[in-house]
Amino acid sequence: MLRVEDNERLVRVGPGTPGGEMMRRYWQPFLLSSELAEADGAPIRVRLLGEDLIAYRDTNNEIGLLDAFCPHRRAPLFFGRNEECGLRCVYHGWKFDRNGDCTDMPSEPAGTPLQARVKIKAYPTYEAGGVIFAYLGPKEQMPPPPAYEWMRAPATHRHVSKTLQHSNYLQGLEGGLDTAHVGFLHKDDRNAVTRLSALDTTPRLDVEVTDYGYYYVSHRRIAEDEKYIRIYQYVMPAQQMRPSVISSYGKKQDVPTIDGHIWVPIDDEHTFVYNIIYSYDENVPLTEEFLTEEEAFFGRASTDYIPGTFRLKQNASNDYLVDRALQKQGNFSGIVGVNTQDMALQEGMGAIVDRSKEFLGTTDRAIVTMRRLMLEAVKTVEEGGQPRGVLPDQHAVARAYDDIVRPEVPLEKLLEEAVAKW
Repeated sequence: MLRVEDNERLVRVGPGTPGGEMMRRYWQPFLLSSELAEADGAPIRVRLLGEDLIAYRDTNNEIGLLDAFCPHRRAPLFFGRNEECGLRCVYHGWKFDRNGDCTDMPSEPAGTPLQARVKIKAYPTYEAGGVIFAYLGPKEQMPPPPAYEWMRAPATHRHVSKTLQHSNYLQGLEGGLDTAHVGFLHKDDRNAVTRLSALDTTPRLDVEVTDYGYYYVSHRRIAEDEKYIRIYQYVMPAQQMRPSVISSYGKKQDVPTIDGHIWVPIDDEHTFVYNIIYSYDENVPLTEEFLTEEEAFFGRASTDYIPGTFRLKQNASNDYLVDRALQKQGNFSGIVGVNTQDMALQEGMGAIVDRSKEFLGTTDRAIVTMRRLMLEAVKTVEEGGQPRGVLPDQHAVARAYDDIVRPEVPLEKLLEEAVAKW
């Protein structure tokens, strides 16, 4: 279990909180590039780490991320005019560029010294891999932008989607790092979705801490002379990568992909989940047909969302459309969609879990290690240091992998495949 005070240090993410200050030392995704596709287009409201912001793509195709309210009279900049490399407040015409400088103040006399003194809060941004990131921490401690392998893969080989979750980010992250639940929550006897994981429901975990977080190896004995190995990656602060090379039928996939998530805190009780799929074989791109099938399998097809939002139609208001008859027919949860099943359990825990009431087991080793590393990062930031995993040369090497091997195959050989090559 986690002490109440330690839990609070991790789950609270607003400005000035221990967990929030730690999170601000990492580049955080805050939009898909497709959400802000047009230069001089409409600005978008953003809530990130408990702060209300406004984002826009300027005339030069650069991304601005500003305080959501004009510093003059706190009018909402959502209604602002995005024009000529700046966002102009429609209340009195004050205009700000993406660096936070006031470039025009038409309601004041020409040459007013006030213009040079007025600033608006502005955060650095970075766009790569179809995702827009922001850095909300101290500028003097800003690390280089991230360089995850999925960001370096060609556009033809990667796909990122986004889902809104009504719970604290830590519940999602812990679910993503928990390999033991796969043989239960996601089990479906009708199509053997999790056949391999269900063959051994008590996997042995070896966790190896790294300078970016950790990787862990789960060992499942699936036959007398075979075991199923999965190498997961945890990249701080809240990214998981899991392998999808071997299908549930024990054969290599035609499209060898790695899946993953980044859980980004909107605030203490809401999270955006960035869902990543990429092929690491340069000769095998992701086809439209493949992506359509994958997103439908996970419950993230375009028809699964409430139109105009990132919220799933299957949600807490309708009990995620749990089907008790389907549950009796072999779908362990009675809920359709792998990630929808995850969300039902994670949101169902409440907005923020009281982890002091838990009883953890041997298969929770990865979760325990993650919490220890996060608390370590919080303490490091409080002491003025640089937390683990902020530098791109630390996390750029991480890749997930899985395989079916004979028991005597050395782990070192498998780990050679879990090193990024893009």
